[in-house]
Amino acid sequence: MAHKVVTFGEIMLRLAPEGYQRFVQAGTFGATYGGGEANVAVSLANFGVHAKFITKLPEHEIGQAAVNALRKYGVDTSDILRGGDRVGIYYLEKGASQRPSKVIYDRNGSSIYTATRAEFKWAEIFEGADWFHFTGITPALNDDLAAICLEACKVANALGIKVSCDLNYRNKLWSKEKARTVMSSLCEYVDVCIANEEDAADVFGITASDSDVKTGTLNQDGYRIVAEKLTEKFGFHTVAITLRESLSANDNRWSAMLYQGADCYFSKKYDVHIVDRVGGGDSFGAGLLYALLHQFSPRNTIEFAVAASCLKHSVEGDFNMVTVDEVKKLAGGDGSGRVQR
Repeated sequence: MAHKVVTFGEIMLRLAPEGYQRFVQAGTFGATYGGGEANVAVSLANFGVHAKFITKLPEHEIGQAAVNALRKYGVDTSDILRGGDRVGIYYLEKGASQRPSKVIYDRNGSSIYTATRAEFKWAEIFEGADWFHFTGITPALNDDLAAICLEACKVANALGIKVSCDLNYRNKLWSKEKARTVMSSLCEYVDVCIANEEDAADVFGITASDSDVKTGTLNQDGYRIVAEKLTEKFGFHTVAITLRESLSANDNRWSAMLYQGADCYFSKKYDVHIVDRVGGGDSFGAGLLYALLHQFSPRNTIEFAVAASCLKHSVEGDFNMVTVDEVKKLAGGDGSGRVQR
């Protein structure tokens, strides 16, 4: 059976200096496109899923270029709204060694900021859909978008469509207090919650004991308790938490946990040498959704999601350019990186 997933958020123009140059060094910036929910849609489309992305973009050529970037990979752009004056921008300076990556946003006043509830006909948008996905980035942009997300969740629930949310807390977009208020109301409608090792603490004040993300110390039992508390609070069917042990900007250990009911599964751990880590969480979310849609076993679900996101760290740009077969091969244990002839 063909699956259809709808994602909703902002796609932005990404401007990045070449290689590992700093912003103040750069004479040129490479231009690509990306954004949390758009990244998920592209990953799913590459996996053969009917992925529809919903946003609002200007009618001019830069807006069209953003649409074309999605169409290139088979994303359904048929319900993207057109209007407003600008495409949001983010600048990325890639970190190296002990120097962290840096992101600067220039997105205020972009087209999606002008979106209103009346513009989105969610019952029509969701026709034939199995799944709706959004992240905590979109409701953080303004109160209107938070209300649009809430309406989308309510309609999806009424239609029997599964809802997933990646908490994706961004302290440059809103306060922890505002995030907790808004995300608490949204999470009442969410079936699958995705988070990283910091999100639950930042948004809901739920922390893992004996863990410190700055030193790379992660306590597995602590995160199982975090997932239990999230499930008790909101009634989630599934909680997935990515676990990043950051040794430097270039080298991380990468794994994740899946919690369903009383059952908890930890994936294998990958030593990742990073080419581009932006979109790593989104590729994990897409892998998780693919596996859940195809009714993988819990163990295979978390292994597929982690393998998908592990591979993303080797790909330049926001989008994860990998296939289902490549992910399954890595999840099955072939991480040698040997040339395939």
